Amino acid sequence: MSSPAEYYKSLPPISKAFGTLCLLMTTAYQFKLYDLQNIALIYKPVFTHFQVWRLITNFFFLGNFSINFGIRLLMIARYGVQLEKGPFDRRTADFLWMMIFGSFSLLVLSAIPIFWSPFLGISLVFMLLYVWSREFPNAQINIYGLVTFKAFYLPWTMLAMDVIFGSPLMPDLLGIIAGHLYYFLTVLHPLAGGKNILETPMWVHKIVARWQIGAQPISRAQPAGRAQPEPTTGTAFRGRSYRLND
Repeated sequence: MSSPAEYYKSLPPISKAFGTLCLLMTTAYQFKLYDLQNIALIYKPVFTHFQVWRLITNFFFLGNFSINFGIRLLMIARYGVQLEKGPFDRRTADFLWMMIFGSFSLLVLSAIPIFWSPFLGISLVFMLLYVWSREFPNAQINIYGLVTFKAFYLPWTMLAMDVIFGSPLMPDLLGIIAGHLYYFLTVLHPLAGGKNILETPMWVHKIVARWQIGAQPISRAQPAGRAQPEPTTGTAFRGRSYRLND
């Protein structure tokens, strides 16, 4: 069994950074190093006082130290990591773009008064969970040793559990909406014959290459006479599904 330090070092970069920032933000809040009002997503000071950091900082607060906080952090460590190490292996730019697109979608949705939420970190975690459930739909999930079901239904099961335990419904629902929007644009629409309109922009690829984030993609250069691999399109999914034993 690897040590905690070895496990942390083995984590892929984007999921590691997201989870670490969430942990640091909550830890700093517990030590009263900042006021939540200064990082919350409040649109008025963003536009009137140019407090643009609110558009970013709100994604890294998952709540006080609690069981729910631990569950959200474990969701990043499991589902985000499995996505980044599986379907997005050597495709760090595509994974980063999915996170950027999801964050932007959540900001737009939250601008609608009935969808507004001061902190969108939980929503971003649920977006990861939804995408994971679509990529690994046949994985067997066991809840407290009582119920077993396919991963395809996990986002809705977690949403129902949050409702039962009194947690707000809207953050979970926003994450599911953002996740489905990404899945629709990258999978369902192209499979129906439409054009992929959500290819990873070149500037994202340049950022990943410039800072050497994650493992570099395998070169497509092949010796003469050998079959060429399928070109990368920036689409996260190609209609495949994985089986993952819990």
